[in-house]
Amino acid sequence: MWRTYFRSFESYLKLTRGYSDHTLAAYRSDLEKLPAYLELRGWETGVREIERMHLDGFLRYVAELGLAPRSQARLVSALKTFYAFLLDEGVINIDPTELLRAPKLGRKIPEVLSYEEVRSLLGAIDLSTDHGLRDRALLEVLYACGLRVSEATSLRLSNLYLTDSFLRVTGKGNKERIVPIGPGAIKHLEIYLQHVRNNLPVINDENTVFLNRRGGALSRVSVFTAVKRYAVEAGLQKHVSPHTFRHSFATHLIEGGADLRAVQEMLGHESILTTEIYTHLDTDFLRETILSFHPANKA
Repeated sequence: MWRTYFRSFESYLKLTRGYSDHTLAAYRSDLEKLPAYLELRGWETGVREIERMHLDGFLRYVAELGLAPRSQARLVSALKTFYAFLLDEGVINIDPTELLRAPKLGRKIPEVLSYEEVRSLLGAIDLSTDHGLRDRALLEVLYACGLRVSEATSLRLSNLYLTDSFLRVTGKGNKERIVPIGPGAIKHLEIYLQHVRNNLPVINDENTVFLNRRGGALSRVSVFTAVKRYAVEAGLQKHVSPHTFRHSFATHLIEGGADLRAVQEMLGHESILTTEIYTHLDTDFLRETILSFHPANKA
């Protein structure tokens, strides 16, 4: 019975909300923990019979097992979304998750590279090889446009408007947005397209921008591996991933005075609260800003 409702819920998430297979797998993994817990307790409780006491016991159980607070919060979110779906479908009349609360999480400040560190990492790429030309173009786009790695690896040739200096990007939930791209990234992208991609012996994915040597789309894992290797070669001591370029993009824009709403649009965040995490600024930057612009400091 549980699996029937889970399948219906998955179809809803995929078809109506456009969730990726990766996100669906995460929801499935979280939700399947609940009937497993009920079976462990010897309770033959179905989807419609779940009450608040069952959920409270379940959350205490996963906490005692050592599930991290962030994972607990994701679990609560999955349960709330699932039961909201059942309520809309008329399967239940009362939402047992209505008063359920996730553990409070501190706001995690993402790892950010300085502009000099970004240039150092990009400079570590060997441009004498096709592989290097492709990777330089990819990382330039990640930093110049603030894309998620999945958005970059799924970027389509038909969505490049380089003459007009923008890209059309498909983000979470299949939502499209327009993102500007600067001349430096355009230069490296055009070099890759002309001298590498167009000369591949086999192209299996005609419309995907970034291809591997077999002519297929790049995997996220291969991009992660490449970024980590270049960070080591550049001598960076920080934990660097493809997402670090997105964090750095947003932070550098805000430090440079960009409007928070504009950054929100470029990142594709639904809520500006998500974007606000990038307003963390180092004390040197704050001090220099205050000294430079506060009227009391202008003699």
